[in-house]
Amino acid sequence: MNKEKILSNLKNKNIIILLIVIIIVLFTGGWIYKKINKDENIILYGNVDIRQIALAFNANERIDKMYAEEGDVVKKGDLLAALDTKSLNLQIEKNKAEIEAQENVVLRLKNGSRPEEISQKLAQLNAAEAEAKNAKTQLQRIQNAYNKSAGRSISKQEKDDAELRVKITAAQVKEAYEGYQLANIGPREEDIAEAEAQLKTLKAELAIQEYLLSQAQLISPSDAVVRSRLQEPGDMASPQRPTYLLALNDKKWVRAYIQETQLGFVKPGMNAAVSIDSYPNKQINGQVGFISPVAEFTPKTVQTAELRTSLLYEIRIYVNDNKDILRMGMPATVKIDTNSINTKE
Repeated sequence: MNKEKILSNLKNKNIIILLIVIIIVLFTGGWIYKKINKDENIILYGNVDIRQIALAFNANERIDKMYAEEGDVVKKGDLLAALDTKSLNLQIEKNKAEIEAQENVVLRLKNGSRPEEISQKLAQLNAAEAEAKNAKTQLQRIQNAYNKSAGRSISKQEKDDAELRVKITAAQVKEAYEGYQLANIGPREEDIAEAEAQLKTLKAELAIQEYLLSQAQLISPSDAVVRSRLQEPGDMASPQRPTYLLALNDKKWVRAYIQETQLGFVKPGMNAAVSIDSYPNKQINGQVGFISPVAEFTPKTVQTAELRTSLLYEIRIYVNDNKDILRMGMPATVKIDTNSINTKE
């Protein structure tokens, strides 16, 4: 009985030892496998991509001149094209003249009446009062003559005309007096505010016209290469229709696709070497930048030895193409060094 227990215990111990050995082998093998795969460079195939600008005028007018051709290297701030601005310049000159006239109106209202104007209004008032006094005198004479002759020497029509003349001159005196008072008081604050608002409106219109004039020139927003010249002098420009297609020089990358089995070994910032068919022995330095978080089906343009039905992840390798060798769409081979991380931003 004791012998059977001893054999059973030995058997159990052997099984436990065997399991421990298997676990150690598996972990060791996995670590060695990962180490081997990590030490190897990952090779990907993709195409060069660059940023582009569809440059259009922010105005609707005919193109007058174009200064850049396809393939030209342009700098930031270079003039590429210009619109016909004859009509706009005429509108600006007209608006400037209206502003000058309105400024004089505002100045006249703020300064009030001149002494000469006040004197003129006073003279008009005195003349109106004299005329009214004379009209009253004439009426008195006609009234006396009419009463003494019982209407035989002076007709009733003449008397009525004299009375009407007195009323008219009295109204003229009132009008002249009010004009004299207004000349002394000066313009109302509301009139000055209205004139100033009109002046402000004219200046705002001028600012809009001058902005449109600045938009009549097409300026390169960055250092770039002219890829396409899409319009010619005489064409009608508009914000919806690009005039030039520019390829920017400041940022280039290789768009490639990586398998899920390799995804765990690649991290943003890893060093990479890019080579092209034109210079197979010359490498362009770069680093892993963007790794897509979403899988997608393999694009037809990707050249891989694996099945095209597999799911891959897009990856971008940003390069330092100081000599401007890479061109958009150019096939490229990427070797990612999984052992090094580029800490440069």
